[in-house]
Amino acid sequence: MSKHTFSIGGVHPHDNKISRDCPIRPLPLPPTVYLAMSQHIGAPAKPVVAVGDKVNVGQVVAEPGGFVSAFIHSSVSGTVKSIGPRKDLAGNPVTCVEIAVEGDEWDESIDRSEDLVTAIPSDNKAIIEKIRLGGVVGLGGATFPTHVKLMPPPGSKCERVIINGCECEPYLTSDFRTLLEKGEQVVVGAAILRQVMGNVPCTIAIEENKPEAIVHIREVIAKLGYEGIEVMSMKMRYPQGGEKQLIDAVMGRQVGSGALPISVGAVVQNVATALAVYDAVQKNKPIIDNSVTVTGGCLPEQANLLVRVGTPLQMILDAVGGVPESAAKIISGGPMMGKAVVNLEAATVKGTGALLLLTEAETRRGSASACIRCGKCADACPMGLEPFLLNRLCKAGDLEALEANAIQDCIECGCCLYSCPANIPLLDNIRLGKGAVLGAIRARAVAAKAAAEAAKQ
Repeated sequence: MSKHTFSIGGVHPHDNKISRDCPIRPLPLPPTVYLAMSQHIGAPAKPVVAVGDKVNVGQVVAEPGGFVSAFIHSSVSGTVKSIGPRKDLAGNPVTCVEIAVEGDEWDESIDRSEDLVTAIPSDNKAIIEKIRLGGVVGLGGATFPTHVKLMPPPGSKCERVIINGCECEPYLTSDFRTLLEKGEQVVVGAAILRQVMGNVPCTIAIEENKPEAIVHIREVIAKLGYEGIEVMSMKMRYPQGGEKQLIDAVMGRQVGSGALPISVGAVVQNVATALAVYDAVQKNKPIIDNSVTVTGGCLPEQANLLVRVGTPLQMILDAVGGVPESAAKIISGGPMMGKAVVNLEAATVKGTGALLLLTEAETRRGSASACIRCGKCADACPMGLEPFLLNRLCKAGDLEALEANAIQDCIECGCCLYSCPANIPLLDNIRLGKGAVLGAIRARAVAAKAAAEAAKQ
């Protein structure tokens, strides 16, 4: 058994990869797409089109609203019908560009051929600019603009690029299928990222429950002849694919509280992000589609679908026969960190990776009882926190103590909730407390900035 894993906490849920044998197949074009302006971390994008405009696939429809922001491109060709608020999967209003689909005309600059382009441009600044213009963001869940990650702050230096192919969340298989079906492009993308960061070593980390992917990617690396890229087989353990946990597993380094991965010399990118980097740099193709796992034991058909960004969720579910009567809950993402879907008219975003349908029996929680102080939640926490203490402080509303006990470091992985024998809703309470603490931290920063500006006057 592989020994590569992180050193603190973790749990071992059943992987339930029931869609692993489903090749990625394209979903037919929707009649209408809804492109959200907030589908990345940072400032929302600003629309640059108007109602009535004709657009083609790959055309820019919104530009970044700040340094940490990203371009949004049309995923279809057609006419802009509206620009305004529309409810997302949680029911919250988000500004969207609505486009009625008319044909499938692509921007002429995009190389749509299947030819693999292995020669990497030598100008790293030009590469980063292509990634920025392509609207590439992290597709492992965080959706952080990739070009920002590739420009470390002064005094920081990358020592290793890590490509996250762990896909440790139960049920999810789109990254696994991407490794099998687009392995060559992923490896070229990894080589591009390695070059941009100074030709540092690159590790493609894949959990050991994906042996076919491990073998295939090693064969691809050997065939393409790129130096400095290795595959590391990781122990099957959740959350192995968490950024800080993966750095610990691969490099044996701990990212400090509040620190970024670059502080320990690491830059981590997801498998799907590496593919998007290849597309942007080698094919001039921005992010206009992504692979979505559609799965659940109650579904008669499992699928991995290539979906245009902005496709309504209902259309995706209709492609596998619709929502069965036995489905009690629909989750965007996996069962551990995914978000409940309350609005099936919501559309996909760049970071949409899965739709998981669960029955009532699979989602029913046990009745909560008093904490028995067993410490299992603390043993399971991969961030070394004490969830039982944070839960108590959340109930007391003690923001100062919560910050002192690093609630802001919680990655909301759900290990504490999964391991609690008393069925206490630890994650729910901690998530609320974390939000309050982060709000207080932001308020302090704003006040300090205002005070500093006032002092200058």
